[in-house]
Amino acid sequence: MFRFPEGFVWGTATAAYQVEGAATEDGRTPSIWDTFAATPGAVRNGDTGAVACDHYHRLDTDLDLIAQLGVDAYRFSISWPRVMPEPGQVNQKGLDFYRRLVDGLHERGVTPFVTLYHWDLPQYLEDRGGWVARETAQRFAEYADVVHDALADGVADWTTLNEPWVSAWLGYGYGLHAPGRAEPAAALAATHHLLLGHGLAAEAIRHRDPAARVGITLNLSPVAPATDDPADQAAARRMDGQLNRLFLDPLRRGHYPADVVELYRPVSDFAFVHDGDLATIATPLDFLGVNYYRPNLAADEPAGTDPLAAGVRLPPDVARTAMEWPIQPEGLTEMLLRLQQEYGPLPLYVTENGAAFHDYLDPAGHVNDPQRIAYLDAHLRAAHVALGQGVDLRGYFVWSLLDNFEWAEGYGRRFGLVYVEYGSQRRVPKASAGWYRDVVRANGLT
Repeated sequence: MFRFPEGFVWGTATAAYQVEGAATEDGRTPSIWDTFAATPGAVRNGDTGAVACDHYHRLDTDLDLIAQLGVDAYRFSISWPRVMPEPGQVNQKGLDFYRRLVDGLHERGVTPFVTLYHWDLPQYLEDRGGWVARETAQRFAEYADVVHDALADGVADWTTLNEPWVSAWLGYGYGLHAPGRAEPAAALAATHHLLLGHGLAAEAIRHRDPAARVGITLNLSPVAPATDDPADQAAARRMDGQLNRLFLDPLRRGHYPADVVELYRPVSDFAFVHDGDLATIATPLDFLGVNYYRPNLAADEPAGTDPLAAGVRLPPDVARTAMEWPIQPEGLTEMLLRLQQEYGPLPLYVTENGAAFHDYLDPAGHVNDPQRIAYLDAHLRAAHVALGQGVDLRGYFVWSLLDNFEWAEGYGRRFGLVYVEYGSQRRVPKASAGWYRDVVRANGLT
């Protein structure tokens, strides 16, 4: 068994809307995902997160599952509309749930890693413009301050945003996620206000607690041209700009990449960028979270409404997950090395890595998932290679603890280490859960 450095953090993760359920209980109001999931045709099979894994009512059961895995960290997100169900209103019952979660983790010897925003914007803010509106960035900082005030004595590690590219581009640019808008100009404004919200929230947290560790999590993927054709090479540069550099450059360098700004000049004048914004966005990070699932092959496509004009191609003869994502662990090594080389020394965590496969409960009551074990093994080895080449990688979180509501895919895709039988809410640890527990034990944890 390959070994990781002493102090390396081993964890697993979930997100509030994907697991909690209790969508209308104890004062919670709708998020954009409640609204989007209720829209006919938006989510596969008409699934919603109204019940999800019923984690809200089964907290102790799920905390015990985390403890049984033997991990020393758990990454979870806070539901903004559960904590602040109306503008300026703080819901104590919502905060009490997360207090029980944090305390329950500590009782089991597990460190909480809190994500403040994992895509569930309160609907009342979307009604006022959502992330396209500058006001939302300020409201996010106020929400971060409320949550930090309530949980700071039990939480040291804070992630502001999870995958702002998804929030901005799948939500506002392509209409595939909540709130379902397909407007590149709106996606650009949302990108900026998400990043501004990150910077303002980091400042709010550090104002209260200078010792707090604050970071952000990005979904990052290497991008290569589908062929040697110069048109595909140019498409790959455009895709890398929109997916990776549009977020990394302002966070680490204090400016947006010039080629991406020019790419989108036909649809936006970037008037949403105000003096001082980029300095706020570039506030120092204590860590960067990397969510890695796949690399991308880019191909040139005819210009349309999206100036990106690039499409993703699948490599031939490469195994795929149930999401039809190619399995290429070497891309994780490549991305981690690139971050170290191009964006300077910075503590990194792999905050999500995992795969959906067509899992099923067999007649004996077991879930054997050798494909997931092979996937995780290969990606951990890829992370280990990066460590060996000097990358400051501090931890790894498997996505996900539980099978759950997989956004626009509904309940048809299973990423969990633990199988969830949704009708009964029975939990069955998969073979991969036992494998991961053994990996963690082999690296010095119990």
